[in-house]
Amino acid sequence: MTTTDDSIYQVESLIAEDIDAYLERHQHKTMLRFITCGSVDDGKSTLIGRMLYDSKMIFEDHLQALEADSKRVGTQGDQIDFALLVDGLAAEREQGITIDVAYRFFSTEKRKFIVADTPGHEQYTRNMVTGASTAELAVILIDARKGVLTQTRRHSYLTHLIGIRHIVLAVNKMDLVGYSQQVFDDIVADYRAFADSIGIGDFTAIPISGFLGDNITTNSSNAPWYTDTTLMNHLETVELDQTLDQQRPFRMPVQRVTRPDLNFRGFAGTIANGVLRPGDQVRVLPSNRSSTVARIVTFDGDLQEAVVGQAVTVTLADEIDCSRGDVLVLDGDVPESADHFECHLVWMDDSEMLPGRPYWIKIGTTTVTAQFERPKYQVNVNTMEHAAAKTLDLNAIGVVTFSTDRPIVFEPYAQSHDLGGFIVIDKMTNATVAAGMIHFALRRAKNVSAQPLEISRQHHARMKNQDPAVIWLTGVPGSGKTQIANELEVQLARMNRHTFLILGENMRLGLSKDLGFDDADRVENARRLAEVAKLMADAGLVVIVSSISPFTAERRMARDLIGESEFYEVFVDMPLAEAEKRDTKGLYAAARAGELTNYTGVDSQYEAPTAPEVRIDALTTSAKAAAAQIVALLIP
Repeated sequence: MTTTDDSIYQVESLIAEDIDAYLERHQHKTMLRFITCGSVDDGKSTLIGRMLYDSKMIFEDHLQALEADSKRVGTQGDQIDFALLVDGLAAEREQGITIDVAYRFFSTEKRKFIVADTPGHEQYTRNMVTGASTAELAVILIDARKGVLTQTRRHSYLTHLIGIRHIVLAVNKMDLVGYSQQVFDDIVADYRAFADSIGIGDFTAIPISGFLGDNITTNSSNAPWYTDTTLMNHLETVELDQTLDQQRPFRMPVQRVTRPDLNFRGFAGTIANGVLRPGDQVRVLPSNRSSTVARIVTFDGDLQEAVVGQAVTVTLADEIDCSRGDVLVLDGDVPESADHFECHLVWMDDSEMLPGRPYWIKIGTTTVTAQFERPKYQVNVNTMEHAAAKTLDLNAIGVVTFSTDRPIVFEPYAQSHDLGGFIVIDKMTNATVAAGMIHFALRRAKNVSAQPLEISRQHHARMKNQDPAVIWLTGVPGSGKTQIANELEVQLARMNRHTFLILGENMRLGLSKDLGFDDADRVENARRLAEVAKLMADAGLVVIVSSISPFTAERRMARDLIGESEFYEVFVDMPLAEAEKRDTKGLYAAARAGELTNYTGVDSQYEAPTAPEVRIDALTTSAKAAAAQIVALLIP
């Protein structure tokens, strides 16, 4: 087994001899987070392994294990396979590819680094976005033999979209093309044309061999025509984003309120932008109350100045309302608040985005409910074309508008990653399903607001001498919802109750006639049903909704919109096989024959309620008895 300078390889002895002294030496170095990305087999993992090796960050036992692994599963013959230092998963080593994001720390005399090795395969694009979300620099590798590939363009677009300002174009495997300057120049020219088209104004191109170490730490004699910076020198000297963030106005999302005793009340968080000093005038958003900074408290004592990236606790001179999710800003330079936005959205989940479905979004330290509308367009990152789309699926990128259930403090992502970037969380599974970057607030978010009405909903209810309510009947097709709903309205009418019946099929003939039956359209149909039902309940009516409404999330959305005290979920429970037997229209048969698609119970899922206000056994209960059961709940 051959290694480069193996006989003199030695880890810095201070690490083992005095770890405290080692940490003290490195404590005040600046930190650069960067990623390596590019197409499959461009040599990303090998490059990181080489940098770890050259920075003397591999201990003796690790080096021995690396030599053994290189013999067993390596791809470099008798040479050390540096990629094995990073490809930690068994599947990665067996296939010789990167699947998950691998983070590695190393340092030099000038700077500390955290590097994320991101996968090149298209199906792992979400992993690449995860790794890039905290990076300040991207090393985009290109195999000198292959040139600029589709995934090179994809990752370049993503790094630019996520806001990484510093890009290094590392043309790797130069040893396999004879260190040809012509090959290097052609690749740089090709990439520059693409970079200009997507808005990347500047990048640093370096010819390297990650395997042999050319132009990694020292200029290579194999490429005498290249005399510019080496890769490590560039990483050690590039300007950090924190330097720019420090020049921006002060912003600090409040993470928690600390109150260890009656005499102390502080607001803890990490400074996102700017500088803060005692005596500064600050404002709390969204309450818009202002005060003066009394102290900046840390574990090591009070500070006279706090800067970007520091975790601090701020105390104010006045007792004002401030809690988690609020934002402390410098008075006189206040960001906007809005509830309707346009954004870029990167979808990262196997389940597609469903426009109209309520999701959680987390922006800064604030978590709110949000609903996305249909994408304005989806971006084909291979051609940069804008394509029409009803939704976004795994790894798709699109421009989407969305609204939140209350105004949030924000800044465009280009100005602040902390107040402009967000993640999307599925309310049912708690999985992170997307990442978004806010462009701007929509004008209607500022210009449109709820107008006061002279006649209130309470007045409408008193005029009718009844309490408004929404009875939401749900069940599989053919379960008998419509018969029960009609009977319920008859019984309520006999009791002089003011009602209105909304049938799902009738909605499809009018307000929802533009919708189909896929999941996205079913979600939108349920949203429209809920909005109409709420308006009628505001008029003081008892509203009866009969709709399959197959998804738990949308029934939950309707409940939240209308209000817990006025919403009654009625589950008309009939086994699917029995409902199919009673199908006089032949729809189940048509669906099973493939003549109908997206039919609930056949090729579209029905999520049965787990805790409805009323469960009706449709096998044993007549429509009249079922209606009477609901009436008894409404009017004890």
